[in-house]
Amino acid sequence: MPRPCKNRFVSGQPGSVVYKPAGIPARILEWVYLAMDEFETIRLLDHEGLDQEKAAQLMGISRPTVTRIYASARKKIAEALTEGKAISIEGGPVESGRIIPPQRGGPMGRGGRGRHRGGRGQQ
Repeated sequence: MPRPCKNRFVSGQPGSVVYKPAGIPARILEWVYLAMDEFETIRLLDHEGLDQEKAAQLMGISRPTVTRIYASARKKIAEALTEGKAISIEGGPVESGRIIPPQRGGPMGRGGRGRHRGGRGQQ
């Protein structure tokens, strides 16, 4: 039995939740569903320009999970663009509106490489 999915924190909301090719009625289009956590990774990595480590921290998940979510989102967006499908952004394992403040210090210290950087006892 797979492990339950951990909620992801999203702070940005899409300006619109549906994108579709122009001139084609929505009722005849195929749809691609982008979860809110997939939208959030696209927003943080591509729009905000953050690295995956920072995005993971803000979303409250691990960096490998961000990588996996990001790959899934890009694949879905590429499918929609190349095959003329509509995109709907909805749902997913998320908690909206919560922003996690940047962490200072923590178990890895301020520099992210343990207590002593470079072997000189600096912090």
